[in-house]
Amino acid sequence: MPPRLSVVMPSYNQGPFITRAIESVLHQGINDLELVVMDGGSKDETVSILHDFARKDSRLRFVSEPDRGQADAVNKGLAQTTGDVIGWLNSDDLYYPGAFSTILQFLDNYPHIDVVYGDGDHVDENERILRRHPTEPWNQHRLEESVIISQPSAFFRRRVVEQCGMLDESLHYSLDYEYWLRLSQAGMRFAYLPRVLSGTRMHDGAKTIDRRLAMHVEVNDMLKRRLGYVPDRWLLNYAFVAAGADTHLRLSTPLRALAVLPVAARASLKWNGTLRGASFLEWAQGIGEKASRVLERKRAA
Repeated sequence: MPPRLSVVMPSYNQGPFITRAIESVLHQGINDLELVVMDGGSKDETVSILHDFARKDSRLRFVSEPDRGQADAVNKGLAQTTGDVIGWLNSDDLYYPGAFSTILQFLDNYPHIDVVYGDGDHVDENERILRRHPTEPWNQHRLEESVIISQPSAFFRRRVVEQCGMLDESLHYSLDYEYWLRLSQAGMRFAYLPRVLSGTRMHDGAKTIDRRLAMHVEVNDMLKRRLGYVPDRWLLNYAFVAAGADTHLRLSTPLRALAVLPVAARASLKWNGTLRGASFLEWAQGIGEKASRVLERKRAA
C-alpha cells in the first residue's frame, strides 16, 4: 500500500494564487492525504478562501496567525502533519496532475530512498511556462555549486525530519537549499525522477526576484557556515548581481568581466579569506557563459 502523503503550505497575502495552489493538491485524485495550510495572518481574501475550502473538504485544515516568516510557518505545519511522506508547496505555486501518484509509487517501490525530486517549471502569473528549473540528477558535489533541486518538486519521508530536524528559521531566501545540503551531509539518500511535477510562479511579489542581492548574500553566508567556504560559482553569481551585469545586457563580455571580476575578488576575500579556486581567466569565462544564459532568458521572456 502506498505511503500516506502530507502537504504543508505556508501562506501570506497570496489571495490571487492560493485557490489554484490548493486545487492542485486536492484534485490529485488521492483521498488519503492531508493539506495543512499555515497562514501568517493574511489581510487579503486568503482566509475567506481557506474557510470555503475547509468547509467543503476535510482533507484541508488551516491556521491563520502571525508567524516569524516562511520557515517558521513550514515548521509549524510539519509539526501538525501525520503522513509518511511530506511535500511543501508555497501558496503561489502549483503541482501538476499525477505528481502525487508518481511520487508515492516511486517511494513505495524504493523504501531506502529518503528524498525524491522531479523536474519543475518556472511559470508566469497566468501559468505560462517561462523555462525549466535547472534540475539535475543527484550529485552531492553539484548541489554545493547549484540549486539542482526544484523545491516544490521535492518530497521526503517523515524519518528525514525526525533525524535531521526542521528548517532553519534564521533563513528567508535559502531555507530549502540549506535543508537539502544538511540532509545530504547527514547521509540521506536522494533520487531524481525525470518527470515535471510542479510549477514555481515567477511574479513581481516573489521574494527571490524582488530582493536578489539580499538572497545571494544570505546564500553565501549559509554556504560558509554549512560547507566552510563559498564555491566559486556562488561568488560569481553574487558578483554578477552586485555589479549589475545581469541587467546591463548591452555590455560586451570583456566589459562585463571588467565590471564583475573586481566584485568577485572582493567577495572571495570576504567569504573565503583568499582568492580561492578559479583563476581570473576561468572566472572571466564563467562570466561570459552566465551572460549568455541571462540573455537567452531575457529573449525567451
